[in-house]
Amino acid sequence: MVVDDEASVALMIVFLLTRAECEVETAWNIEKALRLAESKKFDLITLDVNIPGTSGFIIYERLRQIPHLKDTPVIFVSGNISEEDQQRALEVGAVDFISKPFEVTDFIFRIISHVKQAGNVLEVAN
Repeated sequence: MVVDDEASVALMIVFLLTRAECEVETAWNIEKALRLAESKKFDLITLDVNIPGTSGFIIYERLRQIPHLKDTPVIFVSGNISEEDQQRALEVGAVDFISKPFEVTDFIFRIISHVKQAGNVLEVAN
C-alpha cells in the first residue's frame, strides 16, 4: 500500500511498482489508508511523513494496532528529509526511509529487498 497525499507521487510509485510486477493499492488520506489496512493484508507499506490533517507517524501507529499488519514492513518515503524525521522513522520501527526525489532503480531495489527480507513473495501490495 502506498500512502501519499500527492497524487502525482503516488501514481509514479504505483507505475514503478507495477512495472516491477507488484500489486499496489493507494491511499491519499488517513481514512482510506485505514479502511484499506483493515480489509487487506499487505506485504509492505510506504508512508509519506507529511499527510494533511495528520502525519505518517500517526498513521504508522494506527497501522501497528491492526493485528494482521503489526509485522508488515513500513518504509517512509518523503520529501521532508530532516535528520530528525529520518531518525524518528527508524526509531518507531520503519525498515527504511527513502528521500524524494529518489533514483528509480534504487527505489525498486529497496522495496523488493525489504519484501524479501520479510519473507514475503514478490507481490507487493502497497
